Amino acid sequence: MVHDVIASNPTVDRITGKLSDQSLLFRYTIKLVLIVSFSELILYRLVSRLGMHLSKLAQEHEWIIPTFTALTQIGQWLLNVVAILLFLALSVAAVNRVSTRGFTGSNRIVIPCVALLLLLTVGFLLVPPAFLGSAIYNIVALVVLICLMVEYLSTHTEWSHRAMGITYLLGVGGWLYYQIMSTIYSFIGTVQAPPLVYEAHRGGEGLLVLSSILVMWAYGQGVSFRTRNQRQRRRAIWFWATSISVFTAMLFLDYILHRYDAGMASNIRKAADGIGWIFQFGMGYTFFLPFAFYLTGLLCWSYTVIKLLNMGRLAGYGLGLMFIAGYALLYSNLTLMVVLGAMLLSMDRQRRDATESAPATNAPMVSRPDSLVGGHI
Repeated sequence: MVHDVIASNPTVDRITGKLSDQSLLFRYTIKLVLIVSFSELILYRLVSRLGMHLSKLAQEHEWIIPTFTALTQIGQWLLNVVAILLFLALSVAAVNRVSTRGFTGSNRIVIPCVALLLLLTVGFLLVPPAFLGSAIYNIVALVVLICLMVEYLSTHTEWSHRAMGITYLLGVGGWLYYQIMSTIYSFIGTVQAPPLVYEAHRGGEGLLVLSSILVMWAYGQGVSFRTRNQRQRRRAIWFWATSISVFTAMLFLDYILHRYDAGMASNIRKAADGIGWIFQFGMGYTFFLPFAFYLTGLLCWSYTVIKLLNMGRLAGYGLGLMFIAGYALLYSNLTLMVVLGAMLLSMDRQRRDATESAPATNAPMVSRPDSLVGGHI
């Protein structure tokens, strides 16, 4: 009888792995990693490049050089803070994975590789890496990301999640393949270009931009036309109408401005080239695609991450770190940031729980009182 009642109960999807479910040390470490990483991105990887781009303007205004020098020094200090926090966060996350799942399954590969990445990072601080050392570091990072993404794909059956995860893995994999093959060929000493490295580099950037757009499809619920809530439906209509209009305007902006005023179009094109130069050195994007795609990815990623952070989901912190690291993982802390983000993303999943059991048929009119001692012997 009880089995039939439980079997007839519907199940609901519940989010597990929220940040509030983790230990106090892990919660504050992850929050600090995200805040400091975003600050480092703005102050060091972007603002410092902007100061280099304003060298001509600095000759006319004396305050520009000391201001950007101070911001760059703060960014360099934040870079060291991010590295320390990443070490702590990855260590705590690895211990949690072993304590909750044991040293089985994907942990047999993920945990040793994460430990090896941390050891290599410390070793490279003492001895600068050569070509072979850089290749080994990138190979280990690629193995960790593949294992984490396979785990993510196995626990997330929605097509939107799988499309986002696959495109991100292929995007970052394009960069890692470019780095691995280039360093190996340099170590060998051959002048021949590695096979498909430039295609992988360009294709990886395009897939990473596509993944930043698919993030909203996977996690940015609330802007769908299929909802029955009239307020949410109006919000969705307004959002998509505005987004499509802005995207179309950005896509044909250069052509329209050139027809209206060729001089203005040339000035805006030069400004866009300057922005692309800053982001190329700061995050690795070469902007070979139309600027509208990059802007769309930035808006979709920002909306989704802010929404997930407000919900307290680990996916928000994971996606935030994965895309804050950018495309070109030129520093070891950026690689560790991507690994930590992928670990957080795999921890955010859904489980199916039974709802409250329905009242049993033919139940007695008077229920049995609970024992005063709580039923314990």
